[in-house]
Amino acid sequence: MNKQEPEPPIIVKRVKKSAAGHHGGSWKIAYADFVTAMMAFFLLMWLVITAGKSQLAGVADYFKTPLTVALEGGSGSGDRTSIIKGGGTDITHTTGQVSHAQVHSHTVTISSKSAERQELARLTSLKGNLESSIARNNFLSQFKHQLLIDVTNAGLRLQLVDNQDRPMFASGSAKLEPYAEKLLQRIGNVLNLVPNKISIAGHTDATPYPDNTAGYSNWDLSADRANACRRAMEEGGLSSDHILRVVGLSSAVPLDAKDPTDPLNRRISILVLNSEAARKIKMMSGGVLVNDKGEIMEPNPAPAETSPISMPPMP
Repeated sequence: MNKQEPEPPIIVKRVKKSAAGHHGGSWKIAYADFVTAMMAFFLLMWLVITAGKSQLAGVADYFKTPLTVALEGGSGSGDRTSIIKGGGTDITHTTGQVSHAQVHSHTVTISSKSAERQELARLTSLKGNLESSIARNNFLSQFKHQLLIDVTNAGLRLQLVDNQDRPMFASGSAKLEPYAEKLLQRIGNVLNLVPNKISIAGHTDATPYPDNTAGYSNWDLSADRANACRRAMEEGGLSSDHILRVVGLSSAVPLDAKDPTDPLNRRISILVLNSEAARKIKMMSGGVLVNDKGEIMEPNPAPAETSPISMPPMP
């Protein structure tokens, strides 16, 4: 009888299946690396946008020669003109860069220059209008040789000069001749169209005033003549608010210095002031300065230390 061989043992392997296996915490490290990389990227973009040309040049020089830093060494990054050794120009240096205050000052300067150009264009246009009006008007064209018009650093200047055969005033008097009064009225009407302030100055020749017994001199005569012109211009329509200064200069500023007695030196100078000239006149007169916004401007402070002025003793 044959013996039966024993049956091999049956081994059952059970595999447990799950919907989602456990992967550990490696994904957290990867995510942190990603976030760090993004922060570094955005920081780099911010630096590129905000950095000046010299800063960018310094960084670029550093990365061009990175080994120079290790070779040269140093006690610190600030012991040379370069903040990074071998890295080019110091990126903290302000060369080629401006502060916010400097930018604001530069903007104000540009705005001021633009306003000056506009004002000059307005005064030049006024000069052209006056010249064309004189040429077209039969009455005014008679006096074109007595009316000198030019643009100066202070503004538009009109000078009414005496003619030997046709003076503006009676001899030794501040009474305007009828033609001169009419001419000034026309000029006053035209000048009222511009917002600029106006200065009027009277001039005489060097001939002494004939009767000086009462203390009346060419200084008084020139001032009276300037005021007579002001009144005529206001009668023509010029607003009194336009007038900033009325002065008499006697023969101190001759038109023809070679011949102080020349009739051309007897004249009235009307100056349509630009903003800067008007401001200087106000400052010289000690007046309160007001800007375009109506705000009071403080004058420049006097120096802290001034030399005392020695006055001679009173007699």
